[in-house]
Amino acid sequence: MTNPSHEPIRWATIELEEWHFHIAATSKGLCYVGSQHAPIEELETWVKKHFPKQDLVQDEQGMQPYKQEIINYLQGNLHAFTLPSDYQGTTFQREVWEALCHIPYGQTMTYSDIAHHIQKPAAVRAVGTAIGANPLLLTIPCHRVIGKDGSLSGYRGGLEIKKQLLALEGSFHLINR
Repeated sequence: MTNPSHEPIRWATIELEEWHFHIAATSKGLCYVGSQHAPIEELETWVKKHFPKQDLVQDEQGMQPYKQEIINYLQGNLHAFTLPSDYQGTTFQREVWEALCHIPYGQTMTYSDIAHHIQKPAAVRAVGTAIGANPLLLTIPCHRVIGKDGSLSGYRGGLEIKKQLLALEGSFHLINR
């Protein structure tokens, strides 16, 4: 049963070949893309932390536009997400996440590049922390951020998924393995 004073957070599951994860949206837009093969409890915990007064309601049909856009991306048919997002974070986190959205499909940047982009060159570690808190894996492309030496580094979805996403975008060949 939903709380009548608050709109629910709607969620759905995406299953496409080896891909399997949960997504969620508020009435304003996509607010969460989960880790590959994570249990529903990951989403439930995240919603309790970020939207404590809102209920979580499964809505496969209502989430279809988000599902389809992500599926199109995973099939290599979409290079930029167009549906609205509703991400919650600090001012600094939002600044970092918005910078990530400017990394073109098929390209990578370093943590230092992002720190310079937001005009906080000394904040490289804080940038890494903000990237790690990204609630929208895939749609805010944190997988496009690599180490200064070209190595792959932390990714909430796991480094294997990061490799797969970079390969999908044709940029994995740019990375030192």
